[in-house]
Amino acid sequence: MGIDLTIIHWVYLTFIVLIIRMMVLKKDTSIICIAGIFVIAFIATGSFSASVSGVFTSFVFAIKELLPIILVISIIVSMSKSLLDTGINDVMVAPFAKLIKGPNLAFWVIGLLMFVISTFFWPSPAVALMGAVLLPVALRVGLPAIGAAVAMNLFGHGIALSGDYVIQGAPKLTADGAGLPVSSVIEASIPLVIVMGAVTTITAFMLLKRDIKKGVLPAAIQTAAHASASSGTKEFRLKPAYRNFFAVLIPVLFILDITAMAVFKLQGDAATALVGGTSIIILLLIALTGSHKNGLENVTKYLIDGLQFGFQVFGPVIPIAAFFYLGGDGFHTMIGAELPKASQGIVNDLGGALAAVMPISKKIGALTVAGVGVITGLDGSGFSGISLAGSIANLFSHAIGSGAATLTALGQVAAIYVGGGTIIPWALIPAAAICNVDPFELARRNLIPVIIGLVVTTIVAIFLI
Repeated sequence: MGIDLTIIHWVYLTFIVLIIRMMVLKKDTSIICIAGIFVIAFIATGSFSASVSGVFTSFVFAIKELLPIILVISIIVSMSKSLLDTGINDVMVAPFAKLIKGPNLAFWVIGLLMFVISTFFWPSPAVALMGAVLLPVALRVGLPAIGAAVAMNLFGHGIALSGDYVIQGAPKLTADGAGLPVSSVIEASIPLVIVMGAVTTITAFMLLKRDIKKGVLPAAIQTAAHASASSGTKEFRLKPAYRNFFAVLIPVLFILDITAMAVFKLQGDAATALVGGTSIIILLLIALTGSHKNGLENVTKYLIDGLQFGFQVFGPVIPIAAFFYLGGDGFHTMIGAELPKASQGIVNDLGGALAAVMPISKKIGALTVAGVGVITGLDGSGFSGISLAGSIANLFSHAIGSGAATLTALGQVAAIYVGGGTIIPWALIPAAAICNVDPFELARRNLIPVIIGLVVTTIVAIFLI
């Protein structure tokens, strides 16, 4: 299965190992990513000038891919700061503060609500909604920002996205790759998603509690909007009547967004755009109401604050995102060269090669499919390689004589947990940015729970085959 690996594949794999090594050592990976892009471009083109240009082009490609996320995060931060400056935030969080009494409950409430919203509308708009409404409450009751980000990641980009039972984008891709009915993959995935979700969230919660107790994670009562307050927009408090009005209006508008998503079947980028547009309108209304004379200027200042914050957060991520996009669909666009005709992208080729050299048994089959899911998830989308995981699961199931749906579901869960937004730093940017935490630190904190979850889930899958 797949194609013969070329020197480009091996060099790319070498740089992946180096990047992972630097992440483990908590070192910056930008130089290694840039070097990797340059070396691979030089091997592919044989031109020094094309390789230099390829580094810049890869950055442009990555920014284009990330721009919708950058904008929606920046806008949410702008709106959040206006809520803080006017005192609306205090009124909004008061009812939730009465219900959420401590950090433990905050973790699980954020997680469960994130799961529910993500199940129907995917995680990106869910992150925006959680950040606007519940994050300030969680921080006030002592949940560290990193804890809120972990909850959003694992429940939204992990549990909800890996099952994808309502929208069914993931199971359709894997089912098509395996030649199975979507319903069979969904049914087989239920126990695996439950096991993976329970292990990852409970492990993450226990590690979080341990570090809070040790004082490693002191609760900092601030939001992303606080972090962007440095531009000096002067605080202006609204009258109580206006604060109460907006405290009701804002949740109503977001509820209308959710209703519109359901009625018009808006998903992914379309749902995120709706939330972003609503946030802009809220920002305009607040700024113009709070300061009649300087309202227009305040809108611009808030937007600048948000955009500065957004690009500050995304800046370190662009080089590593560019490198891993190179391993997916961006190879030709970035460096102007072609891979062999049979190639499905560098990352997917590596996953196929792994499957081709592994012996056949239930244990090896499960381990290989999970490994392929992890490898193909390294491109940061979570979805690009799950068709390949389904195809490989189908091959192993024929050799084994059973377990096609279970193996397919296992590959789906592994790929989406790694690439869909819990491990790869640029894939989990939305939650990291909304919570004002380092995406690389968030990835490191998710790493142990996800590894343990994958091991346990793979073992369970072996028994189910």
